[in-house]
Amino acid sequence: MNVRQVIPRDAIPSIDEPTFGIERVGDPDDEVVVVEASSPKAYPVRVLDYHEIVNDTVDGDPIAVTWCPLCGSAVVYDRTVDDRTLEFGVSGKLADDDLVMYDRETGSEWKQSSGECIDGPLRGWELRVRPAAVLSLKSFRERYRDGLVLQPPENATSEAASDGDEPAPIDYNEAPYAGYFESDGFGLAAHRGTDDERSWDHADFGPKTVVLGLEIGSEARGFPLPRVESEGGVVHETVGGTDIVVLATGEGIHAFENPGFEFERTDDGTIRADGTAWDAATGSAADGRRLERLPARRLFAFAWRDDHGVDSFYGQP
Repeated sequence: MNVRQVIPRDAIPSIDEPTFGIERVGDPDDEVVVVEASSPKAYPVRVLDYHEIVNDTVDGDPIAVTWCPLCGSAVVYDRTVDDRTLEFGVSGKLADDDLVMYDRETGSEWKQSSGECIDGPLRGWELRVRPAAVLSLKSFRERYRDGLVLQPPENATSEAASDGDEPAPIDYNEAPYAGYFESDGFGLAAHRGTDDERSWDHADFGPKTVVLGLEIGSEARGFPLPRVESEGGVVHETVGGTDIVVLATGEGIHAFENPGFEFERTDDGTIRADGTAWDAATGSAADGRRLERLPARRLFAFAWRDDHGVDSFYGQP
């Protein structure tokens, strides 16, 4: 694992006192990280690009909504470790091109994509992943009409808004990683336009292909979106002894515990099982039933490979 200091600690500021509102400012196609709760919450990626970590509380539980733009990695973690609540910040380091977080209570450092503590007093601990989804803002509006949306902090600064390493005032209408997302390269070198680019050897999907990563028991399996789509957007699988169903939509990928149903996509695109239609994004059925969303990581393929190796991809020969 290659860990290096890239920018000063806290040059990208975490959000530690988040505020929410009904108002949903932004393009309807903007991605949001959704935490389902008594009052569902959406965390817009256009805000996370400049802050990367939101320390929040949902239904009384301390959580960290984390985002690494280079890895396309959206993971929500429980902030309670060894009976203490941690608050996370951006260390300014990268580990294999992934965000390294630090906790302000012990100074320990944590790899964002894996949740593993890689240095400090809590080394060896792993953060518990919480169920979450990545949807468009439009989909969130349609599915969670009373949901709350994270509001951008006022007068904030961030290194992500700067051409250098020092923070600059944030314009949340700007997308600082748009060029990176559209490029063929991946990792910090690709973002900065240097020559030290990394290699990729999968023919059927690229390094920045969206992957939904599951870790159940001692087994890890990453589901590349194109491989799920090639099977009609429905994959039945067993991971760590748990039967699951992975469902692809036009804008993302979701995994649920399978109670024993045979899901299929009909000619009109509807997901059906056990005599009713199901919403692939929420796991809710037309008759009121609801599937249990699994804790998962949504990230780019290269980041999943860095953490788990090439053999952990679903459909790998």
